[in-house]
Amino acid sequence: MYEPNQIQDAAVLVPVFRANGGELRLLIVRRTEHGVHGGQLAFPGGKRDAGDPSFLHTALREAREEVGIDEETVVVLEELPMVDTISTGFHIYPFLACIQPHDPWEIDTREVSEVLEVPLAHLARPEAHHESIERFPEWPDPVRVPYYKVGPHRLWGASYRIVTPLIPRLLAGDWAI
Repeated sequence: MYEPNQIQDAAVLVPVFRANGGELRLLIVRRTEHGVHGGQLAFPGGKRDAGDPSFLHTALREAREEVGIDEETVVVLEELPMVDTISTGFHIYPFLACIQPHDPWEIDTREVSEVLEVPLAHLARPEAHHESIERFPEWPDPVRVPYYKVGPHRLWGASYRIVTPLIPRLLAGDWAI
C-alpha cells in the first residue's frame, strides 16, 4: 500500500464519439509495458504537472500528448466524481467528453501501445462482464476484481469504476453526443 504523503493527482479524459454508422464508442488506450500501470487498459490521461492550471487542463494535455486529441474539438459533457486507485496512490479526476475520432490516431508510442474504439453496447452485454480472484503483493488476502473483457484485454480497476455507472446513462442518451 501507499502512504498518504505519496498520493498523486491525475486526470483523465473519458472520450466518447459516434462511429460512422452512429454507434456510440468509448476510446481507451492500452499502456506500454513501462510504469506502474504498464500494459493496462486506461483512459487517456496522467499525472498533473505543477504548471497545469486545472485538472481539466491535465486531462486535455495528456489526451493530446498520448493520442493526438485536439482540445479545440473536445466538448466536455461532465466532470465526473474523483476516483482513487486502490493500490498505487492516485486521485483520478475524470472528465466525460465528446471527441472527434482520428484516422489514424497520433499515438505517443512511449506511453501508448494501442488505441481501442470500444462499442458501448459491447460493454453493456452481460457476457463482457467478468470477475476474477487476484493476489496483489502489497495485500495480505486475495481480492475479487470485476472487469470488462475487451478483446484479449481486461478493463478493470479505476477505469472500470469510472465507466461502469456511465454505460447505461450513455446508452440511454443522457448526453447529446
